Order: sequence, then structure tokens, then C-alpha cells
Amino acid sequence: MVTAVPRPIRLAVQLYPQHAGYPAIRDTVSRLEDLGVDIVFNWDHFYPLSGDRDGLHFEAWTVVAAIAEQTDRIEFGTLVNCNSYRNPNLHADMARTVDHISAGETGAGRFIFGIGAGWYEKDYREYGYEFGTVGERLDELAANLPVIENRWSKINPSPTHKIPVLVGGGGEKKTLRLVAKHADIWHSFSDPVALERKLPILAAHALDVGRDVAEIEVSVELDRRSSEEVERMKDLGATLFTIGISGPDYDLTEVRHWLAWRDAQNA
Repeated sequence: MVTAVPRPIRLAVQLYPQHAGYPAIRDTVSRLEDLGVDIVFNWDHFYPLSGDRDGLHFEAWTVVAAIAEQTDRIEFGTLVNCNSYRNPNLHADMARTVDHISAGETGAGRFIFGIGAGWYEKDYREYGYEFGTVGERLDELAANLPVIENRWSKINPSPTHKIPVLVGGGGEKKTLRLVAKHADIWHSFSDPVALERKLPILAAHALDVGRDVAEIEVSVELDRRSSEEVERMKDLGATLFTIGISGPDYDLTEVRHWLAWRDAQNA
């Protein structure tokens, strides 16, 4: 179990940028901010992941920049940005720019830099990226994260604040070590049993790299989880919970349900 500084329970919505026109995406972002959702994520793919695999779809970073300009309060990012598609220095610069776009009158940006090694082969093949192996993609991520951090340290203007880094994935030897070294948030796709097994492994990696594991927020998925599973993950130390919604309609019924649950937890 994670021994963490107490954090509020937060609710994120992953707004799948598929099967909908952009006006529907823009309108849904506004509705989510008005409802009081903590974070809006999209994803970094080039094709839908469900339904018609050649259906309507929009690119992640251009939508993220629009969200930065459109919103005033909500945090946002990509769950997760694919390391393979962009030079790491460019990745850092894009993140810094979006951070500034979102700063507004407060002067502090609201962007969360989610990143992972990539997995959806169609994205790679159709857009001309080398797919490689899982190990190769993870090694590339490990090499690029320090480059991104270094670029943030010397870019002009610098980020408005320390941009939170979210690393997604659950590999126990490589990914969790990257989380321990670089992440402010670990996004896990684990069920409660797997999460309980992985948390001590993350803590051991953090100890190895000289880091307090309590600094790392634990993020999990609500989709397809029972109330009992969600409560168990909360008891294990998860504080950020994400639900996914897809076009064309972007039904917010479940979002409202989980917002009420979040508020009850934080009361």
C-alpha cells in the first residue's frame, strides 16, 4: 500500500477524439469544465480504437492546444502522448507552449504531460513510424525522458511551473522504474489484484533511485470496474480516477455519477 501525503480524490474524463466532429468535442470540454471535472484527457492515436476503425478522428496535440485556450480552470493533457511520434526536444517545446497557453491570468499552466512507449501498430504503420518491439519502444522512452526534462530546464521562456509528468503503463521491470525516476503521476491499467502487487514494486524502484514513492500520485481507470473494485483501489492509495467517453454523443451520465462519488469521498 502507498503511504502518501493525503490527496483529494480527483476525477478525470478521457474524451476519445473519435466518431465526432470537432464542435462536439469542444462543446463536451466546456460541459465537463462546468460540471467540475478535475482533468480532461484525450489520447494520442490517429485512428479510432473502437467502432469503425476508419471513422472520424482528430489528432491529439492540436486538440490539446485548443483545450488550453478554451478552458479556464480544468487541468488537461493526453493519456498518453506517444513517445515515438515526435523528437523529444520538440515534445518538450510543444508541452512548454501548451503550458503557457493555458496559464491565463493566474500565470500557472494547467497542462499534464502524459507519456508512454506506444502500442497501437496501425498508428505506426499508417503514418510511417518504425514500430519495433516493446523493449525497443521502452528503451527509447527511457532515453527520451531525460532529454525532455533537460530541454525544459533551458528553453526560453521556461515552463510556467514544473509540468507534471504522467507515465502510463504497468511493466514491472522497465516502466515502473521510469515512473519512479521521472513521474509525478503513475497511470495504471491494473485491476485491484494487479495494483496491489505492483505498488510495492514501484516503491522498491523509488527506493533504488532515491525517491519517496509518496510523491507519485496513483491514477487508475474506472471503465468496466465495479464499485467494489474502485473502493479497493482507493484503499490501496489511488486518488486519480479516469472514465472514458466516446463520440458521437459523449454521454455524461456516468461522469455525473462518479462526480457525486468523488464529492462524497472528499466531504
